[in-house]
Amino acid sequence: MAETSEEKKTKPGAAKAKGKKEKKESVVDNLYSRRDFFSLAGWASFMSALGLSSVYFLRLLFPRVLFEPSPIFKAGLPSDYTVGEVSTKWVKDQRVWIVRDKEGIYVIFAKCTHLGCTPRWLKTESKYKCPCHGSGFTKIGVNFEGPAPRALERLKISMSPDGQIEVDKSKKFLYEKDEWNNPEAKLRV
Repeated sequence: MAETSEEKKTKPGAAKAKGKKEKKESVVDNLYSRRDFFSLAGWASFMSALGLSSVYFLRLLFPRVLFEPSPIFKAGLPSDYTVGEVSTKWVKDQRVWIVRDKEGIYVIFAKCTHLGCTPRWLKTESKYKCPCHGSGFTKIGVNFEGPAPRALERLKISMSPDGQIEVDKSKKFLYEKDEWNNPEAKLRV
């Protein structure tokens, strides 16, 4: 026969099960109330934010340093360069041309003054030609065609104690400021 709901309530086993369920819920409710949970979650998020901020602050104490190569390099002996020729030996590694004329040796920085592309030395036309926008420069580095606003830059050149040519790319000389006449812009040999 089917039992009614009142009979189920009056059974001793059903009452025990119901009491255990209520007991478990009340223990859980007593241990972790909603207020306690959100308070704990709030403190945990605050402490994690504080910890991450501390890690980022400590990271600032040890800056990332890019170790750049020295701007000074040795380019060999003066006898390695022929009078009237433009040496393209250092264009790939150091981005410079070394030119020797009757008066001495000078170094031209291989960077177009328009947008910074690397021009090419065209020996047959005796000029530097930028492949990006067509700027042209004479053998000494003066601009004569294209959008380049000024001449190529010359770099500091000197003799090292061991007799080799020393080029310093950190010191530049500009044609517009009449700095090409500076003694450091040309090595007299």
